[in-house]
Amino acid sequence: MDFEEEFELEHLLFKERKCRSCDQVKDLLTDFYKIRKGRLNLSAYSYECKECTIKRILDARKRSHKRVSDIYPDW
Repeated sequence: MDFEEEFELEHLLFKERKCRSCDQVKDLLTDFYKIRKGRLNLSAYSYECKECTIKRILDARKRSHKRVSDIYPDW
């Protein structure tokens, strides 16, 4: 039995990853952003899915955006 015959490329590559925010297992190539464009290996992908990343950024923008009515009192 040859070592190369036992394992295929699919066994070595992860096709799914668990999101660290929502704890759901999703497809690595379609549901996660690639954060290191020059790398070819799988460590170039984020550990947070696209949906959670978009939600986190929008929430941060809402928190940082101050309205004029919050700063000045209405006398």
